[in-house]
Amino acid sequence: MKLFNHSIPVEIIYVLSIIYSVLILSSLIFWLISLTKKNKLLTELIVRVNSWWKIVIGVTLVITCPPIVGTVIIAYVSFVSLREMFSIGRMRASDRIALFLAYLSIPVQYYLAYNNYYEQFLYFIPLIIFMSIAIVLVLSGQTKRIGRSMSVIPTMVMLTVYMLSHLVLFFNIETPYFSAGGYGLIIFIIMITAFNDVFQFTWGKLLGKHKILPTVSPNKTWEGFIGGILTTSALAFGLKFLTPLNSYEALLTGLIVGIVGFLGDSLISAIKRDLNLKDTDDLIPGHGGALDRLDSIILTAPIFYHLLRYFVVN
Repeated sequence: MKLFNHSIPVEIIYVLSIIYSVLILSSLIFWLISLTKKNKLLTELIVRVNSWWKIVIGVTLVITCPPIVGTVIIAYVSFVSLREMFSIGRMRASDRIALFLAYLSIPVQYYLAYNNYYEQFLYFIPLIIFMSIAIVLVLSGQTKRIGRSMSVIPTMVMLTVYMLSHLVLFFNIETPYFSAGGYGLIIFIIMITAFNDVFQFTWGKLLGKHKILPTVSPNKTWEGFIGGILTTSALAFGLKFLTPLNSYEALLTGLIVGIVGFLGDSLISAIKRDLNLKDTDDLIPGHGGALDRLDSIILTAPIFYHLLRYFVVN
């Protein structure tokens, strides 16, 4: 059973050792600096590092504990993200039953993912939940803004539950080509997605001149985008030992994840701009809400999973 005989692959221990070493060093440096001087930037950096500790500890639990624990953690993240979506979505009072169905989809979807009921996993939310929500909204008898609710609620479920639940499917991928297993695949996609955001931000600050989506995300530039996806490809190549991918496949995966990660970030940015919001919540100090951290991976996780099936599983 998945609950027993669990061991952590040596590749995971190696990567986590590097991550925690960087965090410890960063915390120590900022603490020493704070002893001599304090300013707004230093305080913000300390807050961000402390938040990264929480994020990394959460990721560590997902990739070191038995799969059932990781599944519950990711399902909870889906719940928090969906709740954030509904809190900013200006839903109608008559949408309550449809919202209940949306929340109910979380345990069912993650049950299907955990048990690798792949076909049912693929159609449960896009087909059954989509139709159920539309029918429930019609039966409520409230037609004002019903079209908006029929569009918005399923979209929110797709983004926060369906997309994110693909991470759990990695637990069930077994190939003879690598030893890191599903845990390696999960930390691989999380790392290259997170660093893609960092790379695009850094290159944009260093070289950025030409805005790419000024009305959606004014700080994003073509220079940051191109530099980011190229650097992400290089990182994916360097981390390919966590996957069964060959060099060409790792580089291509990094390139695609870099592009898709940018699109995921832009998608959530567009929603926030429409609602005149800076962050979706204040759950993580210095980072905003869960959706502010998950904006890229909600698209990169399913893309990477299906790329992997194309390259390796089939």
